[in-house]
Amino acid sequence: MKNIITSVMHNNKTYAVKPLFTEQQISERVSQIAIEISAHYDPEDTLTVLVVLHGAFLFAADLVRQLPFATEIASVRLKSYEGTTSTGEVRCEGVFPNLSEKNVLIIEDIIDTGRSMEFLHNSFAAQNLKSLRVVSLLDKPGQYPSHLKPDHVGFAIGKNFVIGYGLDLDGKFRNLPYVAEILI
Repeated sequence: MKNIITSVMHNNKTYAVKPLFTEQQISERVSQIAIEISAHYDPEDTLTVLVVLHGAFLFAADLVRQLPFATEIASVRLKSYEGTTSTGEVRCEGVFPNLSEKNVLIIEDIIDTGRSMEFLHNSFAAQNLKSLRVVSLLDKPGQYPSHLKPDHVGFAIGKNFVIGYGLDLDGKFRNLPYVAEILI
């Protein structure tokens, strides 16, 4: 599958896409990450999962079902992209949850510029969390400050824009069962 190049249409423009990770590769890596995460918590703990919407919802659903302890699920919707370009500004749409005195696991789809993670870290500064860990399906290492490095990563990728498995281009292509890079 990795060598297949196909295309998608968006706003009357055709984009060439190259699949990076298959549905099976993603499933296997999600299982490994669940084991990694489980090693950091007591089986009696309750973990509050903060899903960064909409991009991480598929990853979060698959991951949370494999965690062997109680979870609470909260979500926040952050927006920082228009098309394939970062706006440079993170906006929170909706109410930010109060997570004081909780073990929190942030689930992200991708850490790209680090702006969303920085926004979340700053938002939690005033809250008294028991613990905070970050898991991201995808990581673009070297693109953001090192203090924002996630605790768990599915796959490291290059600089290209990616779609599928929850990741989108203006809200489209989240439903692809694999992750593909757009060849720009």
